[in-house]
Amino acid sequence: MEKDHGLRRKIIREWMALSADKRQTAEQAVAFAEKASQQGQFPRSRRDPEHQFRRNSYEKILGWLAPRAGRA
Repeated sequence: MEKDHGLRRKIIREWMALSADKRQTAEQAVAFAEKASQQGQFPRSRRDPEHQFRRNSYEKILGWLAPRAGRA
């Protein structure tokens, strides 16, 4: 849980560090989430043998970024 929180903060910081014109639309958030999920930052877990968490990393990241799209 703590690793998830730290990773969430890191990804949101990266998103907010982009210039305002690069984080205005949902399409930009989608592209950023795809790139971030492909970097393989999500840890493997014994509690998740089917790797469901890793498969859903894109949706999870997009959920973190969606409320912040367009925010200056």
